[in-house]
Amino acid sequence: MPHLPIGDARVGIVLGSGAGGFARRLARARRTSFSALRGFPAPSIAGHAGELIVGRAAGVPVAVLSGRVHAYEGHSFERVVHPVRALARAGVRAVVLTNAAGAVRAAWRPGDLMLVADHLNGFGANPLAGPNDPSLGPRFPDMTGAYDPALRRLARAAARRLAIPLRQGVYAGVPGPSYETPAEVRMWRTLGADAIGMSTVPEVIVLRHASVRVLAISLITNMAAGIGRAPLDHDRVLEAGERAAGRLGDLLEAVVPLVDRLIED
Repeated sequence: MPHLPIGDARVGIVLGSGAGGFARRLARARRTSFSALRGFPAPSIAGHAGELIVGRAAGVPVAVLSGRVHAYEGHSFERVVHPVRALARAGVRAVVLTNAAGAVRAAWRPGDLMLVADHLNGFGANPLAGPNDPSLGPRFPDMTGAYDPALRRLARAAARRLAIPLRQGVYAGVPGPSYETPAEVRMWRTLGADAIGMSTVPEVIVLRHASVRVLAISLITNMAAGIGRAPLDHDRVLEAGERAAGRLGDLLEAVVPLVDRLIED
């Protein structure tokens, strides 16, 4: 597989539902549609542009995946993780992932940002199943520090400087596309989840398999079923993302130079 044309970018960013507006902040941006990149599936969900954008965030070269595909769109795990795996092959050493998630905790509210500390894999499968490619990583990768503790410390420090409230919790990844039932939400809460979404977990697994450092931030766009009274709807997810886009963008701009400096040391 040929390497992506990402120049000297060592930091990757994945923009999930509601976070695509961050791409407008990039300087010297060069955009390539996923459809023009070998093996990249095109997203079919609103809020996912389906572009590789190479540019600068706060002066730092970055490779940005604006949008992602999901298993519920009918894609295999191999296709779902292909874009982030391509970043790893191209030499990216750290990736900041964003996603939209529903809050399991009653005290949380749409618009909150959650730093992901760990995850629960509810997909019922693992993207590393099948033959292992030893050029990428080991057969049995350790997931103890999947969400890099040093990067999380940097994110918390940046949030404090910007006076941006930043929660921290466990993300439960589920297949979708239906939202969870109230009983399922109670189950995930009992298991330790703080927020639920339909992405990210497969990407994190393959990035850690390739020894790429990971930071993940969830944008809380709704209350999970049985927690809030509002009906669950994707348009509301996008609206919540737009309302919180400024704070998320400010945090990403502050974090990227710190991440780049850390991986340089």
